Amino acid sequence: MLFASPPWPGVISALAGWCGSVPLSGGLLLGLFLAGAAGSTMHCVPMCGGFVLGQVADRMARVPAARLCEWQRVGRGALLPYHLGRLSTYAGLGALGGAAAGRLPWFGFASAGLLLLGAALFLAHVARVLPGLDRAPAGWTSAIARLAKRAGGGYPLGIVLGFLPCGFLYAALATTAASGNPLLGAFGMLGFGLGTVPALVAVGIAGQAAGRRWQRGIATAAPAVMLLNAALLTALALRGLVVDM
Repeated sequence: MLFASPPWPGVISALAGWCGSVPLSGGLLLGLFLAGAAGSTMHCVPMCGGFVLGQVADRMARVPAARLCEWQRVGRGALLPYHLGRLSTYAGLGALGGAAAGRLPWFGFASAGLLLLGAALFLAHVARVLPGLDRAPAGWTSAIARLAKRAGGGYPLGIVLGFLPCGFLYAALATTAASGNPLLGAFGMLGFGLGTVPALVAVGIAGQAAGRRWQRGIATAAPAVMLLNAALLTALALRGLVVDM
């Protein structure tokens, strides 16, 4: 044979078979964590890197020159309270989404539809075909800006900025809503949020330029990871449809 057959049908079949033996919760948590880790290099760093660097600069300016050291730079660059605030907002949104979706009629079909929507949004994120998802009405954006100014920084600022319009976040929310369970929705969004933390911490500690160099290797693999994640969600959705039919 001159041309080998493409491996994708075998990959999808293997994923579908694997999903048949893995609980829906396990597949969701794994897929969301991997999506957060891979997509953060393509999306979160360009979108939120400025917020991170601004906070780091402000925190470092408050350190007396006599106390400046490597440990201070690392500790203040990590911005752990800020990331905990983001994770709190994500977990709350995931719980609300799971609770709301669980009340939908014909939940089995609705769950499969939400999983397919999440897969489609992750694919759109890789292809960069829906940039408008990261925009919001001017009133919403200005309200977040006012709240962020009052929050100052740290944990309160993380809570506020967790509501920024973000197509990447919408994909994760659609996926967690498919669980129909507020607890699983919260944990799913926590897993997604934890996946986004390392890249932003790297930017906060090493700076934007150094962070980009550190991320190059991960960024090259990110589209493949996102595609496999979309395939995983599609397999979970198809499994759910087969069970409910």
